[in-house]
Parts: sequence; structure tokens; C-alpha cells
Amino acid sequence: MNANGPYRRSPHHRGIKRQRKVKILATLGPASRDKETIAKLLKAGADAFRVNMSHGDHDTHRETIANIRAVEKDLERPVAILCDLQGPKLRVGQFEGGKAFLRHGAHFTLDRDPTPGNDERVCLPHPELFGILQKGQRLLIDDGKLRLVVIRAEPDAILCSAEVGGPISDRKGVNIPDALIPIPALTEKDRRDLAFAVEQKADWIGLSFVQRPEDVAEARRLSGGQGAIMAKIEKPAAVESLDEIIELSDGIMVARGDLGVELLPEEVPPIQKHIIEKTRALGKPVVVATQMLESMITSPSPTRAEVSDVANAVYDGADAVMLSAETAAGQWPVEAVTIMDRIAAKVESDTTYRERIHLTRTPPDATSADALSEACAQIADTLTIEGIVVFTGSGGSARRVARERPAAPMLVLTPSQPTARRIALLWGAHAVVTRDIGSFEEMIAKGKRMALRHGFGAAGSRLVALAGVPFGVPGSTNLLHIVTLTGNELDTPK
Repeated sequence: MNANGPYRRSPHHRGIKRQRKVKILATLGPASRDKETIAKLLKAGADAFRVNMSHGDHDTHRETIANIRAVEKDLERPVAILCDLQGPKLRVGQFEGGKAFLRHGAHFTLDRDPTPGNDERVCLPHPELFGILQKGQRLLIDDGKLRLVVIRAEPDAILCSAEVGGPISDRKGVNIPDALIPIPALTEKDRRDLAFAVEQKADWIGLSFVQRPEDVAEARRLSGGQGAIMAKIEKPAAVESLDEIIELSDGIMVARGDLGVELLPEEVPPIQKHIIEKTRALGKPVVVATQMLESMITSPSPTRAEVSDVANAVYDGADAVMLSAETAAGQWPVEAVTIMDRIAAKVESDTTYRERIHLTRTPPDATSADALSEACAQIADTLTIEGIVVFTGSGGSARRVARERPAAPMLVLTPSQPTARRIALLWGAHAVVTRDIGSFEEMIAKGKRMALRHGFGAAGSRLVALAGVPFGVPGSTNLLHIVTLTGNELDTPK
């Protein structure tokens, strides 16, 4: 790492070039949404920013997004913005005096009476839940700190036993892991927030509370095709419909917060690996999120367990790892990104890293694009290749190459700024917005110039170029070419 952070600048260009392939998604909030801190986070290693729609108003988020775009322009590196929708929140009602206490083993009733609750009952202001719960199903309150088991479910009251009791207060959250909850993933607030995200040209839209493929389809319909949909896997029902949800989404987030509440703790790690494997196999970005460096909210250094957690996600081949409150509200936001970058760089320099990320098989589809993408990775493994130059309009070719997790970094050249920004969450990809090409000769000349300008090799370096002919036609990837830099490409006219 140099004095300016975990990137290098080519002598010819100001843009940041990462020295690692996994990406870092950092959440912005009160501790980090000003321009100065955003610039420091980018220089420290952040590649994309999450705007959490659960907190703050649209005016605040609009200012945050404007700050990101201003810093992006200054540092000349495409930056992805993920607007993360809150999703429906199930909560109990209010208590007399604001709190109560549930004794272990005692009976406790959830009903539809809005009268303030006590040690024996409370209102559950979600009528749709009364018709679905059955004997033996669990209700987890306050992130699982209290655990109720249904004894009898009636139209107006659910009698439970407090398997795990304790203090409870107004409007604590409720998780119901054993039932498919008949409410949509998008509340009225989410619909307003989604419209705001589309208006602000968010690159990714995080969809919470996904239970079924239809939830993803509804978000896509409402977004009008603007912004890529990242489905957050945080409910057992989503795990059961994982294949269909991945198929309909543009990316997946392993949202381990609610997933860890609704599942047994020991179930989460294998499910995380399973989600990463499935998503990678379909060539879509997968983000591992929640509590990765949680102790750094208040501490300048992480625990050894947290370091191992981040490292394992990198070893599994995740496209990105995410920081939440660590950067949004923590005391050490820049340090959290810096340490996450150092962990990722150390893992990727491990001699066993390549072997480990290829434990996930990604067999190509029977298409020329997939065959050529696989060939790019094989060439990079066989020859000394400084970079794979991918020409793409939609980003499809870049996703196919990234799926193979090649040894060489990928320089993605695209005429589309939205594509370049979206790719900021794609493993191993460095995107540059450039004018479209019109001929094979122009492709080779531009690829060599851009590679030299962005630090992908020097005189004598070999590159692999991937494109489609005719140029500018989506889905036409059919050309692979190996070129050698002379080192004087920037002397020729642009």
C-alpha cells in the first residue's frame, strides 16, 4: 500500500486502480456523508456506497448522493450507489409505562386490542398475521432476544408460551421464521423511496424482506428498468426459493442480520457459502453484509474473529464485502475501510487463494460469449497476462469474465456511464467510460491506450481483448485477441 491508500495512479492518469479484486461497499451516514470523508473512504478502499433508506429523509439522501457524484468526478473513478430499501417492519404495539417483562415459561398473548400492553399481553398491529400462524411456530422479538412459541392461534388472539423471556418495550421488532408472511416486500414508504432512487439514478436498488420471486418482479416493474435490483436474502423463505430469486435479480446480498435472527446461528455460515456459490454460478454479483467489523463502530481495531469472517467471504469468492454502521455512524469509518482493504489484499496474495475460489465450479453455457469468457481465464492462467480488456455496452461480457475469476485484472471499457458505475461492485473489474468503437483496428488501438493509461501493464506486457462484432450490438461477444504493448501507444493520436 502506498502513502495514498490501497491503489496506484498511472503516471498518465488520475483514476484509482485497485490492487485487489474483491470490492468494498461502505454505508454512508452521519459519520461519513460529507465530501471530505467520502473522498477519504474511496482512497482508503471503498468502491461503492450504500444509502440506507431506513434512516434519514430524501433531502438528506439527495445531498449524500450529490456528494458522492462530486467526489466521483474529482477522482475520475466510476462509483456505484446502492439505495437500500427498508422493507416492511413487523413490530409489537405499546406497553403501559413503555415496557413490560415476560417471565420464562409464562403465557403471553398477542392480540388486536390497541390498549397498551402489560406482562400478559400486547397488541400486534398486523392483522394479516392472525390467519397464518399455527401451533408450534415461533415468534422472535427484539432481534431474537425473546422467543415465543404459539400454543393456540385464533382470529383475534395468538396465545404463546415464552420459551425465552425477558424485558420488552414499545414497538420492538417481530420475526416469524416458520411462516410465509402474506405481505408484499414493498411498503408505501418503500415505493416512495424506490421512486426517489430511480429519480436519483441509483445504480443498485437493495430489496429487503424478499420471500418469493414475485417480490423481485414487482420491484423491477416499479423501477421501470432503472437501477439494477439486488435482492437481500434475509428470510428462510427466500433461501427456499433461492434459484428463482437469483434468476430474476441482477445481484444478491447475503443479509446476515435478519437471517441470523430467523435461523439457528450454526445454520448461517453454510447458507452463506451456498448463496455465494449459487449466485457466482449464474455470473451475478454477490455481496456479503452485516456485522463484518462490528466492533469497529467504537474500536479502532477489529476482533480476530471479525478479521476471519471478512477473510472467509473473500476466500469464498464474493464480489463484495459490506460495512454498515461501521462507516455510517461509527467512530472509525476510514480505518474500517482501510482494515477491510488490508484483509482482502492479504487473502488475495495467499498462494492458496486461487485454488480456493475455484472450488465453486462455473461451467459455461453453450454460447460463444461464455466459451470466450472461459478462454480468457484460461489464457490468463497459462500466459503472463497483465489485463483482460473487455469492451461492453451493457456489462454482460464483463459479468461473464468475472464469473470465471481470472488471474488477471479486468479493464472494462464502455460508452455507458450507468454500466461503468454498476460494474463497480463486480469482482476484479476496473471500469472506464470511453467513446464506442467502430472497427477492429480502433478496438485494439483504444484497448492498448487505455491499458497503458490506467496502469494495466507497460512496454512488453501482454493483454487479452474481448469484444463483439459488429460493434455496438448487445450480446454479440465473438472476438478474442491477444496483444502486446509497445509502451508508446499514448504518443499516437486518440
